[in-house]
Amino acid sequence: MRRYGKHTDEDDIRSRPNRKGNRPRTHIRPKHEDAAEGMVLTVDRGRLTCLVDGRIVMAMKARELGRKAAVVGDRVAIVGDLTGEKDTLARIVRIAERTSVLRRTADDDDPFERVVVANADQLAIVTALADPEPRPRLIDRCLVAAFDGGLTPLLVMTKSDLASPDKLLELYGHLDIPYVVTSRDELTRGAAVDVVREQLTGHITAFVGHSGVGKTTLVNALVPEERRRVTGHVNAVTGRGRHTTTSALALPLNGTDDWVIDTPGLRSFGLAHIDPSRVILAFPDLVPGTEGCPRACSHDEPDCALDAWVAEGHADQARLYSLRRLLSTRERTEGD
Repeated sequence: MRRYGKHTDEDDIRSRPNRKGNRPRTHIRPKHEDAAEGMVLTVDRGRLTCLVDGRIVMAMKARELGRKAAVVGDRVAIVGDLTGEKDTLARIVRIAERTSVLRRTADDDDPFERVVVANADQLAIVTALADPEPRPRLIDRCLVAAFDGGLTPLLVMTKSDLASPDKLLELYGHLDIPYVVTSRDELTRGAAVDVVREQLTGHITAFVGHSGVGKTTLVNALVPEERRRVTGHVNAVTGRGRHTTTSALALPLNGTDDWVIDTPGLRSFGLAHIDPSRVILAFPDLVPGTEGCPRACSHDEPDCALDAWVAEGHADQARLYSLRRLLSTRERTEGD
């Protein structure tokens, strides 16, 4: 049924009035070709602290980004007030493609993954050798997330004055993971800081670890002035600035292109989002042996070709054990 006659013109068509009196909505979005480039340093309740041309700028996500969220480490395009002066606010209009992501879920049954850090290339897994006791299963989970996300792991063991690192080194030695051993005395004197800094040169490094292992203390020793500069540029009324323990915080190391990213202490590290088939890519000496595996092989079953590959001397048995331990980490609790 036709609503109008055969001969209609624009005067015959009724238009719905705009109640708000503003311009009609359009799907055409501005290109923001003059947007400045920046890096997200921290995120707190919808407010993003960014570094733009050496200035600390507060920003919020533009509506046109929809559900896409910016996280610490993201390279973004920003428009608006970029002076960095108090009570100013800019807008993030684009998020650049990420080179890597560190992701986790709340637990292994949670289908919703959370991006913790973007564009980092190294993951420093900090664990105390005592007080609190090491949690190898949590370390395993962090390793799996690093291998899956494209980050190179670095094991940082603290409080060696309270316990020997030999047991952990024996457990992870066959993974060929670089490591640093520090003590509280070395941290106080600054010797440990120099050793860790050597491992961070040329990298964007995210620090992870559960509460009490000395992670944030180490980060503060590495970049004390930068943390104060970033956290000092906040408004206590709006709640911007609670990032020391509640959200990730990126800090430049020695004024170079090297960065350290402090993250909140972990209570759990879910791996529901991890595809086990990608974990073996971190074991290049074992990958050729999978060619004879049955389809959808879990690499921990009777017909797995890796057993014959190792038996023929192509790889170390300890490497296969390490792979299978990591692959099975979702089946065990983190406190095991």
